[in-house]
Amino acid sequence: MTAVESVRLSRRRLLVNGRPELVFAGEVHYFRLHRRDWADRLDRLTEAGCTAVASYMPWLVHERPDGDVDLRGHTSEYRDLVGFLDLAAERDLLVIARPGPFVMAELKNEGIPYRVYREHPEILPVGWDGRPGTTRTVDYLAPGFLTEVDRWYAEIMPVLAERQVSRGGPVAAVQLDNEIGMLSWVSNTPELTDQTLADFAAWSAKRWGSDGVRTRYGLDPDDVPAWRDGVRSPARGSLALHHDLSEYHRDRYDRYVTHLRDSAESHGLTDVPFLINLHGTGGGRGRTYPIGISQLYPSYRGKPRLTSGSDHYLGDLTVENVADLYVMNAFMAAAHDEDQPLTSLEFESGLGDYGEDLSRQVPPEALDLKTRLCVAQANRLVNYYLFAGGHNPPLEEAVGDGNDRIAFTGERHGFTAPIGPEGVPNPSYPVLRDTVTAVRGAGHLLADMDEEYDDLALAFVPDHYLTEYCHPGDDARRKVVAELERFRGMGSRDVVARAMLLGGFSFPAVDLQADLDADPAGSKAAGRAIVLTSGSTLAASVQQRLADFVLAGGRLLLAGLLPTRDTDGSACTILGDALGVTGGEIVNGNERVFPSVRAEDWTTAHAEVRVGVMQHLVPGEDAEVFVRDVTTGNPVAVEVRAGRGHALVLACDYICDLDFWRALLARLGVRPRYTHDAAAPGIVVTSTVDGHGQRLLHLINVGPVDQAVVVSDASGPLFDGAPVHLPARSGRMLPLNVRTEDGVLAWSTCELAGVRDGALLVRRTGVGDAIRFHGRDPHAWPDAREAAGQVVAVP
Repeated sequence: MTAVESVRLSRRRLLVNGRPELVFAGEVHYFRLHRRDWADRLDRLTEAGCTAVASYMPWLVHERPDGDVDLRGHTSEYRDLVGFLDLAAERDLLVIARPGPFVMAELKNEGIPYRVYREHPEILPVGWDGRPGTTRTVDYLAPGFLTEVDRWYAEIMPVLAERQVSRGGPVAAVQLDNEIGMLSWVSNTPELTDQTLADFAAWSAKRWGSDGVRTRYGLDPDDVPAWRDGVRSPARGSLALHHDLSEYHRDRYDRYVTHLRDSAESHGLTDVPFLINLHGTGGGRGRTYPIGISQLYPSYRGKPRLTSGSDHYLGDLTVENVADLYVMNAFMAAAHDEDQPLTSLEFESGLGDYGEDLSRQVPPEALDLKTRLCVAQANRLVNYYLFAGGHNPPLEEAVGDGNDRIAFTGERHGFTAPIGPEGVPNPSYPVLRDTVTAVRGAGHLLADMDEEYDDLALAFVPDHYLTEYCHPGDDARRKVVAELERFRGMGSRDVVARAMLLGGFSFPAVDLQADLDADPAGSKAAGRAIVLTSGSTLAASVQQRLADFVLAGGRLLLAGLLPTRDTDGSACTILGDALGVTGGEIVNGNERVFPSVRAEDWTTAHAEVRVGVMQHLVPGEDAEVFVRDVTTGNPVAVEVRAGRGHALVLACDYICDLDFWRALLARLGVRPRYTHDAAAPGIVVTSTVDGHGQRLLHLINVGPVDQAVVVSDASGPLFDGAPVHLPARSGRMLPLNVRTEDGVLAWSTCELAGVRDGALLVRRTGVGDAIRFHGRDPHAWPDAREAAGQVVAVP
């Protein structure tokens, strides 16, 4: 293997020695393994095709009870970080270092030493009504905490700096902290210490002015006792205060990350990228994932040598949640600058039985499906978490908590990982190995490719996810949050995003708060139609951006409710006024009311359908009604020509009828680049392309049935009309116009398996294999089942 001397971020690519590369890593916790087991786990990682190892480096483990820090294993083999790094280097594995200070990983105190809490009780934040938090989160900017963090960084960062790739070592990237803000969100505990409240008062006064703060919150920032009590126990209906508290926490996290980075760099860590990981999945879904983006994007967006990475725990990938993963990646990319690539720092692997109670088991092929979707969306780094299990050694100082170990999971840890605690592979290991092998077969192309999109973009509104804090007694705030959760992002019941993806569209996301210009051709939307799912709350500034966009010739599909108020609760109808549409009564279904609507024929609707919610609309004279309430006849959806633009307003949660949604988008002039004749839903199709016009067509069948599909583009059927066989729960990456030394591989229904001596290698499926090669010595491809798995060279 060529020695790695540099790792950089550029053009949304990961450049290794100046060349775009895909990096596959696996998480191996050296501190949960005996030294004698390290080599075996790293060898298993290499055998699986991975080129990097990632690991937390827990402060809790390395600091002894007396405060001394051991990173070389002088006092315990579990502390020999240096030995582990050197062993990784011997095996030509890059290292993704994750030194905290928080690491989570089921460790006690989330990886913070007990001493820090004992000596600095002031770092434990209080939240609403002055109550202490229920998690072991801290006030990130508390001086005592930052002093301790600097002390920890002074120990570990020089070790990592000495082993950066630029100095001949294996360290290729460093993650700053872990899941920042997550504990505060899940416990509904904003940081409301006296120091934080004073800082919030200064922040608010700088933004709004003292008089503006008094008007906005009904509180005097100069009256310290009243301010403290009024923020901790706000009056009911304090929507502006809730909103601004979350915005203020964004700023706090930004300052915290800046402090960590400055501290790391002061110890010489200046030559490798920094990473921020994003939390938010839960219950096998990604609907809340953008909360993590919303909390943290100011801390990394536009910052050089820094990018974000996903943590996702979705379990299986099915028609229910495939759009979750797609939208998660799209929203992450929307918050990145032109250099920041997508990465995944905790990519769920294994069988999912985290509680060792057999309450959950993830099919192994889910790992393959999720990997394929992520690389199709230009993820450049994938870290499989957890790759290898281990055991939790005892704490050096007993704490009397029932097990006195470093973690709360018991003696064994990672029992669901592809390589179990005792080093025995489970059924997910061969799938991981085969998946990495398959993707690396096209890795020389994928690393320098970007996803291609259809003529639309899904709207991302970061402030729709400022819902992490809600005072328990504020019913008005709770109602606003519930409505945002219902409509934001992917739409009510997730129908909009699911219909777009399974309807054959591939699409980016656009941040409406930052990247939408009045000129439809000049914004990051790049002339695409905007699809926005929204409730009644939408900031005045965003409404104005959308109104200007449409009036200047933009196209908009608005699904959900017509926005009628600003984030502070005040009336705001800028968008509706521009479209000439007024929102009326909102009808919700319940056990006795079954709202139903009927759509016009051009939408391809053939019958009335039940919906969960609808809003009656009052359109202008020139609007065309295309969906009505069955009972009253009131308009529920209208088509509008406003200024030079075109908008569809669909104020109900219409069912996931793929033809219906395709018809709506076609009305706006948007059609998918690729179509297929699959008999059942469940096919995801997109493509990636490089600067030379070489493409990979990505087909993923997340459905439960085998399919054989003919894929077409604007010129007609691809692959000379040969069907692509997609067994249930499988995918293909198929080459289009890929060059070799002796010609061009026009297409193949088999995947690439790499390059050898200038020739492309393809892997036979044994079912319906077909190929067209323009150049010397074309191949004939009989349909031979016995050829399955064979690798064949294409000249």
